[in-house]
Order: sequence, then C-alpha cells, then structure tokens
Amino acid sequence: MESYDYIIVGAGSAGCAVADRLARGGRHSVLVLEAGGRDTSPWLTLPLGYGRTFFDPRVNWKFETEPEASLGGRRGYWPRGKVLGGSSAINALVYVRGQPGDFDDWAAAGAHGWAWRDVAPVFDDMESRVAADGRRSGNGPVFVQDVSDQVHRVNRYFFAGAAALGLPGTEDCNGASFEGATTYRINTRNGARWSAARAFLRPARRRGNVTVRTAALVERLTFEGGRATGLQARFGRRKRRFAVRREIILCAGSVGSPAILQRSGLGAEETLLSAGVTPKKALPEVGRNLQDHLGISYYFRATEATLNNQLAPFAGKLRAALRYALRRRGPLALSVNQCGGFFRSEADCPRPDQQLYFNPVTYTTTARGTRTVINPDSFAGFVLGFQPTRPQSRGRIGIVDADPATPPRIIPSSLSAPGDSDAVIAGGRLCRALLGTDAIGNLIEAPMGPDPRRLSDEALLEDFRDRSSTVFHPVGTCRIGTGPEDSVVDPALRVHGIDGLRVADASVFPSITSGNTNAPAMMVGYRAGNLILEAA
Repeated sequence: MESYDYIIVGAGSAGCAVADRLARGGRHSVLVLEAGGRDTSPWLTLPLGYGRTFFDPRVNWKFETEPEASLGGRRGYWPRGKVLGGSSAINALVYVRGQPGDFDDWAAAGAHGWAWRDVAPVFDDMESRVAADGRRSGNGPVFVQDVSDQVHRVNRYFFAGAAALGLPGTEDCNGASFEGATTYRINTRNGARWSAARAFLRPARRRGNVTVRTAALVERLTFEGGRATGLQARFGRRKRRFAVRREIILCAGSVGSPAILQRSGLGAEETLLSAGVTPKKALPEVGRNLQDHLGISYYFRATEATLNNQLAPFAGKLRAALRYALRRRGPLALSVNQCGGFFRSEADCPRPDQQLYFNPVTYTTTARGTRTVINPDSFAGFVLGFQPTRPQSRGRIGIVDADPATPPRIIPSSLSAPGDSDAVIAGGRLCRALLGTDAIGNLIEAPMGPDPRRLSDEALLEDFRDRSSTVFHPVGTCRIGTGPEDSVVDPALRVHGIDGLRVADASVFPSITSGNTNAPAMMVGYRAGNLILEAA
C-alpha cells in the first residue's frame, strides 16, 4: 500500500492550487487523485472550445438534478469538469473575485478569518493581471487577461444602453469598483485557456514530489478511531488503498466532496442508512446548504452583424481558425460571455443584486450521433441574460448508494425562498429597461422567443420558471462554520471531529459569492495549502 504525507482528492480549481502550495519546498510527498483523465484535448486549450466539452462525457460528469416542481418539473443539467483542471478546464473562463461584502458575510456566518481583508491579499498573491496592451501586474500563477481590445464591436450597444439608464460602468469588476457595466476578464494566457491545471498542477509536478493518478474513483476514506488514515479508490476494475501520514484534503467539488464524506460514513444518519452505509460520525450538515445561481437568457435577431456572421459560415470559421493559429487572437481566443456586469436593480439596494451577460452570438444545440454540438446561428443575433447574485434558497445533495459510479441525488430546491422570486422579477425588470433604451432597441430586429419588453412582472417570473437554468456555480455543501450543528468544517477547513481530514473547494463557501465562482474556489485552495503548511 502506497503511503504519502498528503493526499488530495480532486484535481479541479481548488485541488490543483492545494497541490501547488504543498509541493513548494519539496519537503512533503503529495498524491493527487483525479476521477477524470488528462487535459490533452485541444478543445480544452481553445478558449471557445467549451462549446465542444459542454456535453462531452469524457471530460464532463453531466450531472442531472431531481425534477423541480418550482421549475415546471424540469431536471436541471449540471456540467462539472471530469478532467485535470476540473471545471476550470471546461468553463466559460470568466474571472470574478466576488464582492467584498460576500466574504464579510462569510466571516459574519462563522467563517472567522475569511473576511475580505483576509482573502484580498490571497487573490493578489495568486494573480498575474495582463492589460490589453500586454502590461502585466502581479506575479501569481493565475493569469487574468483584459480582452477589451478584442471583443466584438456590437458590444457597444450594451454599454450605451447601460449609460442611457444611468447605470455605472467599471473598467474591471475585480478592481477598485465592483459595480457597473464592464468587459469581463478571462483566464487565458497568450490566447490559450489557463486552467487550474496549467496554473498550479503542472508547476507542482515539476518539483518532483507530486504524484498524479487519473481515472481514480474514490470509494471511501479509512479511519482509525477519530483519525483519517487513508482511502480506497477504484481504477477501472482494480481497487487500491493508499495510506496518509499527515492529512487528506477533499477537493472534489460541491457534488463530489459531500458524496465522498457520506460514502465514508460521515453525514446525516438518515441519508447514510438509506444508502446502505454504516454511520461513523453524525455530521448532519454534509450535503446541505446547497446554493447555486439560476439565470435566464433572452435571444434576439440583430440589425447589425454579430459573431454569428463570423463563425457560422465555413469561410468565417476558417478565417477565425487561421487568425487564432497565427496570432492567438480573435473570437476563438475569447469567452462567449464578453461583457455584462453587476448592478443594483433598484437605487436603494444596499449592493449589486443582479449580474448581467451580453453575448454577441446566438446558437443552436444539435445532436450528431452520440455527440451534442453547439453551433452559431446563420443570422445575426445577440443575447441578454441575468442572474440574481445572492439566492436565498437552499438545497441538498445525498448519495443513493455506496457505489462511487452512481450519481448522487441533487435537489437544488430552486426558488423555494420567497425572496428569490422577487429577485427574479427585479432582474427581469432591469433587462426590460435595458432593452427598452434606444441604444439596444436599435440593435433589435426581432425577438427569438419571450421578449421582456412585452412581459408583465408575473409573466417574467413564469418565463423564468419555464426556461431558467443553472449558471454552473454550485457551492456550500460542506460549509465553514463554528461547529457540527451548523457546518461541516471549521475556519481552518478541518472536518469537525475527524483528525487529518480537510475539505477545500467551493463546497466550503458558507454562502454563494455574487458572481462566477471559479476565482474564489481557486482562492480557497490556495489559502488552504498555506493553512496546512502553517500547521505542519
């Protein structure tokens, strides 16, 4: 049985960062176990390639939720990364730290030491910010690129519409001002996706003390008394056991980490017994506190050429490919989410409560044999979408049985908190007002579906129930807190009542951050590594 100082389960956004920190100095042996494969596909490098990985089971868990009565009985599709780099290898690349108040909320909820003043220096340390002209600030491993000089010119309509409503603008929502219309920063370097595997894991492996094993499904952890001593993993038909001398760090994400704890006998007794697992320690909050952003998009034919006109024709695809190959620039080097920002739906909101996306492209999803492909439409079009930033609804995740290949039951409980419906209506009203400005109105040729300009508040909410979907930000299922009655881990990310075991990924968020969650997930992993080394 192999033995290591540290074992990290999950090579995603947080797990790669933990590995990088623990590998420094070469003092400790580190094993990283990843259920997916290696990140060698060119679609994982090409920024716009996530349209090809969105439904690809080779790199994507393709989870589904339970049917939700609040959403018309629909099942939600939850893509999550199943590859080195995790979801940072297949996401839409947008880099958003979150509002300072988000992290102050964490501290107020019992995550002492995780306030904005505590985490801001961690972001600063891990980032390298690259301006549009190539100037670089910061020396961290995570590259954050300003692509404002490359985005499509049709985006000007969005900025003009926001200005017409008196909405603020900001050069960078990760800078001095979080609020306002902006071009989103993305995780690319020299035109290529800069996933957590590229930023953290590859440098860590070069230090010689990190071992990475892929295609490793962790069945359960092993214990002696109240201490984690190792784990058992499945590699195809083979099972192997690994021993740990210091600590196991679960970084399997908001779906995977609670499921591993539950399969190991840590969780709510009723969940464990119903899955045929013998309870080891009662931790009722494992799998609870599930939060996610729900969003909706409105589609329009445009009066001016958009990315559709560039990427739909074969000749346009060829030109974009050549431009990318020669200069690493152009639409293939960008995210589909080019601009948007964070706004107050009402002037008296204490802080921004809505995130908007303006995309200069519309697309159609088609099935081709066993593959599902996303392609731009053949006519000019654009998308305006929104998501309320701080939903109050709380769901849960629970295993069905002890088999790691069986997907857990995901119950988001969307719109179960009364205030969330009000937030949806507020976001719909904001989009309605933007679309009603002359600036954006001049871009609209015709709606391609429900048009907020023609919908009452009640109809906005009903449309949201019919069409909204996750924006792929699940968090909170192993939250930080003060004790086992209200949380799963303490502020040092140690699992309550179990020595030698921590959780470090988006599942520890006490509450969801206001925007895209990849950046704060990497921050959690980066800081977790520092906390572990300080305690070593």
